[in-house]
Amino acid sequence: MSVVVAPAVMGDRKGLSSAEAAERLAETGANSLPTARRPSAPLLLIKQVVHFFALLLWAAVGLAWLAGLPQLSVAIALVIVVNGIFAFIQEYRADRAADRLRDLLPVSVAVRRDGRRQPVPAIDLVPGDIVLLEAGDQVSADMRTYAGHGLSVDESTLTGESVPRRVNPADAESALMYAGTFIVEGAGEAEVVATGSQTRLAGIAALTRRTRRPPSPLALRLNTVVRVIAAVAVVAGIVFFALAVLLGMAPMDGFLLALGVTVALVPEGLLPTVTLSLAWGARRMAERKALVKRLESVETLGSVTFICTDKTGTLTRNEMSAVEVWTPIGVARVAGVGYEPVGDISADIPVMAAVRRLAYAAARASTGHLRRIDGRLVPAGDPTEVALYVLAARAGIDLSTQKLNEPTIQRYPFDHRRLLASAVAGTELYVKGAPEAVLARCSAGQPLEQAGLAAAEMNRRGLRTLAVAARALSGPVNAPETAEAKLTLLGVVGLLDPPRSDVAEAIAECRTAGIRIAMITGDHPGTARAVADHVGLLGSDGLVLTGADLPADERALAELLDRDGVVVARVRPEDKLRITQALQGRGHVVAMTGDGVNDAPALRVADIGVAMGATGTDVAREAADLVLLDDHFGTIVAAVELGRATFANLRRFLTYHLTDNVAELAPFVLWALTGGMFPLAIGVLQVLALDIGTDLLPALALGAEPPGRRALRRGASQGRLLDRKVLIRSFGVLGPTEVLTSMAAFAVVLLAGGWRWGQTPPTELQTVASGTAFAAIVLGQLANALACRSESRPPWRLDRGHNPLLLGAIGVELVLLVGFLGVPWVAELLGGSWPSALGWAMASLAIPAVLAADAIAKTVRARRTRRE
Repeated sequence: MSVVVAPAVMGDRKGLSSAEAAERLAETGANSLPTARRPSAPLLLIKQVVHFFALLLWAAVGLAWLAGLPQLSVAIALVIVVNGIFAFIQEYRADRAADRLRDLLPVSVAVRRDGRRQPVPAIDLVPGDIVLLEAGDQVSADMRTYAGHGLSVDESTLTGESVPRRVNPADAESALMYAGTFIVEGAGEAEVVATGSQTRLAGIAALTRRTRRPPSPLALRLNTVVRVIAAVAVVAGIVFFALAVLLGMAPMDGFLLALGVTVALVPEGLLPTVTLSLAWGARRMAERKALVKRLESVETLGSVTFICTDKTGTLTRNEMSAVEVWTPIGVARVAGVGYEPVGDISADIPVMAAVRRLAYAAARASTGHLRRIDGRLVPAGDPTEVALYVLAARAGIDLSTQKLNEPTIQRYPFDHRRLLASAVAGTELYVKGAPEAVLARCSAGQPLEQAGLAAAEMNRRGLRTLAVAARALSGPVNAPETAEAKLTLLGVVGLLDPPRSDVAEAIAECRTAGIRIAMITGDHPGTARAVADHVGLLGSDGLVLTGADLPADERALAELLDRDGVVVARVRPEDKLRITQALQGRGHVVAMTGDGVNDAPALRVADIGVAMGATGTDVAREAADLVLLDDHFGTIVAAVELGRATFANLRRFLTYHLTDNVAELAPFVLWALTGGMFPLAIGVLQVLALDIGTDLLPALALGAEPPGRRALRRGASQGRLLDRKVLIRSFGVLGPTEVLTSMAAFAVVLLAGGWRWGQTPPTELQTVASGTAFAAIVLGQLANALACRSESRPPWRLDRGHNPLLLGAIGVELVLLVGFLGVPWVAELLGGSWPSALGWAMASLAIPAVLAADAIAKTVRARRTRRE
């Protein structure tokens, strides 16, 4: 028997002529999204080598060159350039969101021109064109439908609404469809009303381009640290130059001394250490399925205090699923994962038979189904109808065989007048639709009131409901109105876009970490409340708002939303932006999650934009700073944990670098305070060898310290990098200890060689003593690296295998020390030589001295903390 499909009632508009279309195209322009000019790759690269810290180092390059130290100039320049290239490679593709919007427009579209159907490039569409639409088409421009049959459109990428919207040509608002959406069911004709830059999609693109990313917390903190260091370095250089001239030193020698002081205070290794530490954190996040697109975002994640999360596709799977079935003889619960046809239906034998009857009828009244593509099951058609198809499969029904035995004879698609859809197969009519519509067409004597109450209860819990009925036919059917009457009620189906399995646990962990959460969605408030309640997101006050409820005043908006567990539904892209900026104004570091086009502007302006990698749109992924490759909300928690660990690591190697700066500066201070009576222990090139030679790998290893067990419980990393604790450890404990041991070793070697106060030591003795001071600083830094692993526990109470990179870095540090002092031409270049046995003995004392000072300081601080 052949399949007969009821014809759609279409319009008879002839459309534009080719000449009219060409004239309008010249007037309105191409149907494409405007593109914003973006910086070229060379300009982005230059940006990486001209920020404030880089400029400070470039100044050092110039000063060293003027002072006749080309080796120093080249070394510092290489540090800047290599670091800039590395950062450029990591961030090159960070700003491509607006361009990806163009991918949402189809290549060609079917129109009626010159009175006949013909394909034209989508870029050539003009207002007034008549577009012919059918299921599977992308909407190519903003258009108004004037004729259609069973037409529904998926607008989730624009609005966040998970359920396709039915298009009603008779209603002016419902008849509108927007560029970038998809036709999921039915067929129709529409007249183009806006193209290119005038479309709603273009408005979102413009909103994305207008928004600017705020500076990251790390950028602000590093900027503060660098400016403080720069000011101190410059002032110290000027003071030492003045002192040198006053003490009778030649101006050029005084300039070299001032340069040495400045270089000693500027941590040249800090820039590459920060960059590579962030890159290491990004690599770890990638291993946890979180792809970081901007390196600074690694640390920013640790500073997050507020997460604004989308619902569809973020908290939920974006896969409609039947979860409950009410029948006149009992209720069944349905469990399963996504669109997988296997699942579990909990019901006794009589109820199970009723469920099978209902599931078969619902599937036959639908056209949605599953297709297998490349070994994967992919939904085809309306998600709700696909869910009914899956329900039948889970009930053990072989629909393919049944459709061969009982092919569809006639189908009546859903429309807004009837609020139901039906199909004739064999001698049966199968009907599904809105409960109120189906129940009104059922014959008396059935439990219709109970069915209505069951549907209302499901709706209260956020489920979407459909009633299912059937009727035996005795002859042909001419119109749906006559067929869809005197129906036998089979039951009510409750459907839900199910939450992801890990969301509830992830939300609990966020709260343990002190992070507030809000749901920001374009979906229905009832559905949003149900999902929020199900996953434990809804706050104790149960506050659920809509976009229309949001106050216009930014301060009032921030006060209203600055709480945990608030739900805001029916929001527009502009609302998301306002919410993000209002919370930022309250001092929050905001992470905004999303997967649709509508999320792109807010993702861009948020401190951290988080997009879904598997189900999200290209636009959202390109606008985001972090992409969840597995779409698991729980991955955000793992990323926050790693972000907080990265912040702790930044403090570790900042302490390490500043301690070294104290040890490097002390010889110049001692020389100046004694009026040159005490020889200068180390030179400028030795300082540079310490900064970007022996110290670099241990600092990088500290930047790779894995997160501890209590990383999430420490609170958001909102403190300053350079705070009182770091300063006390660097300038009050570890630094002075290194100074005492290195200067003592230098002095002992000089005295043992016959030097007396105020004398100029022989060159050979000076270089041996200088090599001893250099070795003492390096060995002190070796112990310092171990001490910096923890701010509260000494090294011997830590797991030595927790950071194997540090042990390797220390080994390399010792090899470099031997090379700097043992290779003749290198030692001569730097200005030191191999220490004597006495020198090595004195230099080695730096290790126990630093470890002892660190342990004593930590013990004292722990006792003080317990007393407080």
